[in-house]
Amino acid sequence: MTAKVEFYRHQLGEDEATSWRRVLDTLFLTLGPQVAAFEQDLGRYLVRGREGATPLHVVGTNSCSMGLVMALRAIGVKAGDEVITTPMTFVATVNAILLVGATPRFVDVEPSTGLIDPEAVRAAVGPRTAGILPVHLYGQLADMRALRAVADARGLFVVEDSAHGVEMEHDGVRPGDLGAAAAFSFYATKNLTCGDGGAVATRDAGVAERLRRLRNHGSNKAATERHGSAYQHWDVTELGYKANLTDLDAALLRPQIARADEKRQERERIALRYETMLREHIPAMRGPTENSRVPWLVERRGNSTHHLFTIHAPRGERDALLAKLGAAGIGTAVNYRAIHLLTYFAESLGLPRGSFPVAEEIGDRTVSLPMFPGLSTDEQDRVVDAVARSW
Repeated sequence: MTAKVEFYRHQLGEDEATSWRRVLDTLFLTLGPQVAAFEQDLGRYLVRGREGATPLHVVGTNSCSMGLVMALRAIGVKAGDEVITTPMTFVATVNAILLVGATPRFVDVEPSTGLIDPEAVRAAVGPRTAGILPVHLYGQLADMRALRAVADARGLFVVEDSAHGVEMEHDGVRPGDLGAAAAFSFYATKNLTCGDGGAVATRDAGVAERLRRLRNHGSNKAATERHGSAYQHWDVTELGYKANLTDLDAALLRPQIARADEKRQERERIALRYETMLREHIPAMRGPTENSRVPWLVERRGNSTHHLFTIHAPRGERDALLAKLGAAGIGTAVNYRAIHLLTYFAESLGLPRGSFPVAEEIGDRTVSLPMFPGLSTDEQDRVVDAVARSW
């Protein structure tokens, strides 16, 4: 029997194992010096190649999900505020808005990319709008210059959901450049991974300081500040969370930062090969479907992290295609169904089908194919052949 082509395989190896084992010989397994070193490493990486640029403040968290919650709190989002976001994302984006007591205001997405549409954002700004929460979908940066212009014109914040990577760049802009904060994910399938984990980057030292309190129960001192010298009393100055990254997580992440650009380039080679082969095997993938603004292949924008490689199945045939690919031994995923159509959000927000037609069509048709460094050309050939035979 031919081996399955998995949807994802991590690339952790001896460098990560060695780094992790070193932590076992130290005092701190949780929030400690490795977390601080990782935060510095990532802060420098985000401004790489920019001579004289000041590294961003980075705060390690236990997930991107909690990073978003804390970022919204750290910049002062409160009950009654409205935050504009996209329905084409993972549920964590919307949950973060709801968990701080604010209200999500969805707008539709660009047909060619699935990214939030800046013109739709502009039209949606109202008297209760406090800010914008764009999602850098699939590892492609949203149009941050256009979103920043909308925000500046109306006095709004921008917090970026950058769960799909740290490596992206578009039009000279990177995550954290134009937003008040950018949240990253190091979940099991992400380009940088420690199994579960996250971080928030910001240029605002005050926001970073509050994030450090919020991730540690609202305490004004972390464990590393309370040990190794004369005892120091600590205090809790606000209601916080248990949401920190650990030294064991940071030890797995630090060696990966050095290889992030190399791995991104490998993903790009795989993505370009997919695009070429799929267009050769399936002529319909050369353009949008009839009477549809959604193309078969997602348009690439800027320096993508290529976290995901997504195609759009023919209308009404996505689930059948998923079943056929699964039977052929090809791992797949759906990234994502339109959020407002999921049961909880449909019932609580009351947004029926037809509210955001572009996001809904993408959500009904999307299929994510295997994408990871180390995917062999033979495996990729099998994926493309299976797609062509199942189409």
